[in-house]
Amino acid sequence: MMKPEIVLPRVAVAATGLGHIAPGIEAWAIELAASLRRRNVPVRLFGAAAGADNIEVIPCFVRTSSIAQHLAVFFRNLGGWRYGLGSTYDVEQLSFAISLWRRIRKDYDILHVQDPLLASILDKLNRMGLSRARVILANGTGENVDRLKTLSYVQEILPPALEPWKAAQGKVPRLFLAPNFINMNTFAPGNQAIARQRLDLPADAYVVFCSAAIRRYHKRIDYLLQEFSTFRDRFTGRALLVVAGGRESDTEELMELGRKLLGNDVCFMVGVPREKMPDLYRAADLFALTSLFETGSIAVIEAIASGLSVVCHDTPTLRALAGPSNQYVNMATVGALASAITNAAQSADTADAGIASRTYALATYSEEVVIQRIIDMYREVARIGM
Repeated sequence: MMKPEIVLPRVAVAATGLGHIAPGIEAWAIELAASLRRRNVPVRLFGAAAGADNIEVIPCFVRTSSIAQHLAVFFRNLGGWRYGLGSTYDVEQLSFAISLWRRIRKDYDILHVQDPLLASILDKLNRMGLSRARVILANGTGENVDRLKTLSYVQEILPPALEPWKAAQGKVPRLFLAPNFINMNTFAPGNQAIARQRLDLPADAYVVFCSAAIRRYHKRIDYLLQEFSTFRDRFTGRALLVVAGGRESDTEELMELGRKLLGNDVCFMVGVPREKMPDLYRAADLFALTSLFETGSIAVIEAIASGLSVVCHDTPTLRALAGPSNQYVNMATVGALASAITNAAQSADTADAGIASRTYALATYSEEVVIQRIIDMYREVARIGM
């Protein structure tokens, strides 16, 4: 007797920044859609601009456009922050949601996103019977419980994120736990000398790398620049800071600060194509992330998968994210990162820490470990084949 065919839900994966914002949520969306295709799950990838294979472009006011900036000011003056329209990112999500709804409302069982306002709008439309797709928010941006309580389905990225839900009052979403994942063959240790040659980076420098949006808020690139300057003044050899990320409203100001503090010892790379990112990790000696909170940073996962030692802020979530072999310091303290970089540069155990990082990444974030959990989540939410 033939086994019945397993019916898989039709999935839409969307990220408003796809095609115009540096990887983060965008990297998650690309990797997820590619992995689902390899497993014959019917999936479509939606973004705001053409910047990667297989993206269906959804018209919207992208956050870097002058229209989004004017609309954000207009809504802010009307108290827009009270109803989720206080920024250019909010304008991007709202305009994207309207266009995306027209595209997916009849043909998809699941919409999987990490943009919170986008999730909220499409979830409301689903509950009103105006859209077929049930919405899962992967909480990669660390939204708090109060903001997410009205959603139907939430995927938390790491176990510490489940703790606040235990004290939540009233109705809460159906919760799932599944980490982000990346392609471990793409992000893997490699030849540092060749990577530096490709990127035109000095062969003899101690290279600290940060992949993050080039902004003060959250990513704290100003702190990174100040701390690296302190480290460089102590260091006897040549040191280079490489910062790769998306352009924000204060990016030019931060790059000017970097040139003032570090001269030729800082290299900013804005909007690096994703295919060049593996070489950036391979070229580095240390990965530094200066944000005081993260939920499931793709950049940290890419760094440890590439065999890099990592230094970041000391929180339970970041410890769960990067694993036991890395450095955790109080990044709110002046001098903490500079001392951590100095320790790493002088350590004889850097290679061992990198090997341990790679081992942790393989066990925790490989596609083989994570993707079946996500497919099972889809089937449960869509109530297909259960």
